[in-house]
Amino acid sequence: MQFHDIGRRSPYVLLGAVVTALLLLVPGGASGSPAPAAKVHDPPRKTIVRVSGDAANGFGIHYFDGTSDFPPTDSEALAECTEYDEKADRVKCRTQVRTWYYDLADMHQTIHYYKALLEEATD
Repeated sequence: MQFHDIGRRSPYVLLGAVVTALLLLVPGGASGSPAPAAKVHDPPRKTIVRVSGDAANGFGIHYFDGTSDFPPTDSEALAECTEYDEKADRVKCRTQVRTWYYDLADMHQTIHYYKALLEEATD
C-alpha cells in the first residue's frame, strides 16, 4: 500500500471503528449475550426536559431541577430590538430573536418525538 492510499481508506477505517463501538455498546452487541445494566445517573440540573407553548404566545422552558424560564413572546422580543440606535444592531437583534424561537420550536418538536418513541418502546 502506498502512502496516498491511506487517505482513501481512512473513512472506511473510521466507519469500522464506529460500527464496532456501537456493537459493543448495544446490549447483546458483538457477543450476542446481554450487556450488564448500565447505571443510570441524573442528567445535569439545567437539562431541558420540556418546552411548552409557542413563539406567538410565549414559550415555557422546563428544566430537570424543577425550575422554569419563560422568555418574552417573539413580538415582545422583536419590539425590544427597535430600541437599538444602529440599523446593523437592530438587524442582528431580530436575527438572533428569530433564530432563538426557531430553535425553541425545533426543540419542542424533538422532545415530543423522542417521548413518543420511548412510550412506544415501553408499550
